[in-house]
Amino acid sequence: RRVQDVISPIVFEAAYSLGEHVTGEEERELPALTPVLRWKKGQKIAQKNQTVFERNCRSEDCAADLQLRGKLLLSSVDEKTPYLALGAVKNISLNISISNLGDDAYDANVSFNVSRELFFINMWQKEEMGISCELLESDFLKCSVGFPFMRSKSKYEFSVIFDTSHLSGEEEVLSFIVTAQSGNMERSESLHDNTLTLMVPLMHEVDTSVAGVMSPTSFVYGESVDASNFIQLDDLECHFQPLNVTLQVYNTGPSTLPGSSVSISFPNRLLSGGAEMFHVQEMVVGQEKGNCSFQKNPTPCIIPQEQENIFHTIFAFFTKSGRKVLDCEKPGISCLTMHCNLSALAKEESRTIDIYMLLNTEILKKVVFEALHNLEPRGYVVGWIIAISLLVGILIFLLLAVLLWKMGFFRRRYKEIIEAEKNRKENEDSWDWVQKNQ
Repeated sequence: RRVQDVISPIVFEAAYSLGEHVTGEEERELPALTPVLRWKKGQKIAQKNQTVFERNCRSEDCAADLQLRGKLLLSSVDEKTPYLALGAVKNISLNISISNLGDDAYDANVSFNVSRELFFINMWQKEEMGISCELLESDFLKCSVGFPFMRSKSKYEFSVIFDTSHLSGEEEVLSFIVTAQSGNMERSESLHDNTLTLMVPLMHEVDTSVAGVMSPTSFVYGESVDASNFIQLDDLECHFQPLNVTLQVYNTGPSTLPGSSVSISFPNRLLSGGAEMFHVQEMVVGQEKGNCSFQKNPTPCIIPQEQENIFHTIFAFFTKSGRKVLDCEKPGISCLTMHCNLSALAKEESRTIDIYMLLNTEILKKVVFEALHNLEPRGYVVGWIIAISLLVGILIFLLLAVLLWKMGFFRRRYKEIIEAEKNRKENEDSWDWVQKNQ
């Protein structure tokens, strides 16, 4: 009843040997003879026999015919999802169905070769069917099915559950190799359905966002501004406005972001072909979990010269608004581009990027319609605007006067008007006299 191995026969062995030889105490001239047991060297002094278990076989060779079916089931995920999102799926189930179409299969088992990053949780069966699983190695699970034997035309269904929370995602595909075998022989033409390979792609599913702040949010410049608001580099004449930009990259998940790159662009010239405004001093990634590269400005201090005449300046002031928007996505805008490569970013983790740079305010002071101090243009521009406005007003007044003169507004014909009025009264009086005589 306690025999578990029904494949190997039960062996019976009887060993024999000589017992202690006892002789009488009487004295003899010759010593007593010692019995000798004849046996061949290298063999045991025993007799062995064995009893095999009787099998109920329909075929002469008692061949089994095992058949595997199975599918993967991701927890808390729609069945139509074609991949496993790392971090979003906590465990994975393998639903296995094994059938025996041949003779009774003794010592039938199903083995699973899995990734070492998976952890076996449990085996589940809808009904108690004598299935037990044992983890022999970290990547090898063996389940015994239908002990002591799996009957012919029988079918067993069960599920094995693995923990997927420790998957690193280094492999692109998570694969399971499932194999069914028994102590019976199985014909070669029926071995094709004894092995089952189940695979699911691994994907890093992330939702990233970037936010940032700039300090200071506004600044002033010009000759009237206190010099303490600016900084100067060694041996450079330019006045620089320090600007600090802090960016934060955040990963909402659900997966770990294995690696990412951030591109940052700043409009670097007010005019095409003009001098570069910004000078990047340093870029730092938080916790030293990344590195950044940028192109340094070889000539950070350039003081542009006035090349435009006053009429072009005034025309630019009236035709351009007081605010010029520089957008790197617009064609013709020269931009300073920086790149940062960040290391892995776990779910709900953030990484900061600090940018320390200088703005050459000398370039802003030389550009008229952008260079507004509290939304007021330069003094000489205001003077020219007033003078030209007066001149234009006088010209318009003279033009109106000439037009009115041409139209006869200033020529009044008083004599003709008086005579016409006198004639009209005389005509009226003559009509009154005729009527009275009648």
